[in-house]
Amino acid sequence: DGVQVHESEFLQSHAVVVQGRDGVLLIDPGVQDQELACLADDLARAGRTVVAGFATHPDWDHLLWHARFGTPPRYGTARCAAAVRAELADPRALAHITEHLLETEIAGQVSLDQYGRLTALPDGAAQIPWAGPTVRLIEHQAHAPGHAALLIEDHRVLVAGDMLSDVLIPMLDLNGTDDPIEDYLTALRLLEEVAAGVEVVVPGHGSVGGAAELTGRIEQDRAYVLALRSGEVPDDPRIGPSARPGWEWVNDVHQGQVHRLAARS
Repeated sequence: DGVQVHESEFLQSHAVVVQGRDGVLLIDPGVQDQELACLADDLARAGRTVVAGFATHPDWDHLLWHARFGTPPRYGTARCAAAVRAELADPRALAHITEHLLETEIAGQVSLDQYGRLTALPDGAAQIPWAGPTVRLIEHQAHAPGHAALLIEDHRVLVAGDMLSDVLIPMLDLNGTDDPIEDYLTALRLLEEVAAGVEVVVPGHGSVGGAAELTGRIEQDRAYVLALRSGEVPDDPRIGPSARPGWEWVNDVHQGQVHRLAARS
């Protein structure tokens, strides 16, 4: 009650709506144009106005927006917003995303006209400034610069961004950090510290889970990252022959990480 999830067909992506006093906080809206329009229709029927937005991290599918959501502040951490500014300084940035989308089944179905218009929160900000339940920021550097999980304290919901998925393995930031494995392990420790106060976890992609799933996913992700660090083959159902049908490509992501980590060392 007070927190709703809208799931996209693309990679089981989740947009999260949090009810506030004067309107809603919209987290990571996506992905296809018709899905954003559907979300706008749902909000209009419920008489809800978007009063704030938030992007958990600077990946393209978390930086989308629809004109019908209006022009409220769309927040990101200071590092996240800086990464988006740096990306958009390249005049071909949106063209590069469009080219990438041509390789997917949603080519031509994603609008980028309001892409990445973020308002940076102060460095070290502890929560989102809005008239609603306390939404605490848990910032870390796993996966992407300025990535933030969100703890909606009153509702005991953890919005994890691109972590704690049951279908995606931990995807390390292999470009912007000196020690991506330790950064990931640090992020998992931060999430573990708040796990006792969480009843529902919403990953950026995958299935919404309860408290038991949260604990299990933290352990599973930690085991995967530790296996990468030691050079072992992870015993992980998200890769290899046990991967979920339609998600076999996750093994390619895994192999790419193995090769890049080997090259770094």
